[in-house]
Amino acid sequence: MTPPQRQRREPAPEPPKPQEGEDRNPERMYVVAGPDGERAELDLVTLIVARATDPPPSASPEQAALLRLCAAPLSVAELSAYLSLPFSAMGVLITELLTADLVTARSPIVRQALPDRSLLEAVMNGLQRL
Repeated sequence: MTPPQRQRREPAPEPPKPQEGEDRNPERMYVVAGPDGERAELDLVTLIVARATDPPPSASPEQAALLRLCAAPLSVAELSAYLSLPFSAMGVLITELLTADLVTARSPIVRQALPDRSLLEAVMNGLQRL
């Protein structure tokens, strides 16, 4: 015995046909990388600083929030935590802002050499004498 087959009550509507001059490609909802497919070289400690605190009207909500946060230098890790976005999404977002020249990325200042131990001991001894 075969099970009963269900039939649709109404046929599925056909999608509307594009009119002349109308764009056939839908707008992309997400961008994975810039137009050339490259991303900026970022790591978790790269500092991001906004060039202007007011976001442009064309900025997405995430971009506007990032620009407001970056009035003072913040690392990519901090921005990722504040916006609750993964590092990969932050990389795409920051790359778009760098391309639009809305933010500046710079590596943190790294000490070139450790201070001389004898100098630190001399300072410590001088402070103890006071």
